[in-house]
Amino acid sequence: MHPQKKRRFSCKIWIEHKGKPLIGKGGAKILQEIDSTTSLTETSKNLNMSYRYVWNYIQKVEKLIGESVVETFRGGKLGGGGARLTGLGRSLLEEYKRTEGYLEKVLEDKEYWETVSLKISARNQFRGKVVSIEKDGVTAQVKVEVTLPTLVTALISKEAAEELDIQVGDTVEAVVKATEVMIAK
Repeated sequence: MHPQKKRRFSCKIWIEHKGKPLIGKGGAKILQEIDSTTSLTETSKNLNMSYRYVWNYIQKVEKLIGESVVETFRGGKLGGGGARLTGLGRSLLEEYKRTEGYLEKVLEDKEYWETVSLKISARNQFRGKVVSIEKDGVTAQVKVEVTLPTLVTALISKEAAEELDIQVGDTVEAVVKATEVMIAK
């Protein structure tokens, strides 16, 4: 196999609070394990981390954010205590996992990278002029008059239309995928 075929893109992500790192891959693993085991002791054992490290990590996150992410409780006569994620802890974990999943899909999407590097066939690409933009809710409908007398309509997110700063009269590339029309400027 060609060495280049074995390469793949990778990136590190984390959630920040007030410009400081809050939850990264390791922190997400800790929160996930607490959620699964409901025990700081089991979490530290399963992740091969010291109990002190796990506890200090949670304390650091809670101090930075100013709210609890893990709730601990003592055991009674019948058993030991435990731990569970608070609503905030659960939402931080879900936000991290959702973002990580999205980025993994993007990094593995060959069509996306081909489009970004413009290594796509000419038949999938049309140059044209934006003739109208209709923004509604979370979407923006962009009509592109293709150089050949053809009109292509792309339905993209309002956010994407604003990030591209598309204006009527702009010359853009309409890139056609099997299931959608994208806009490149």
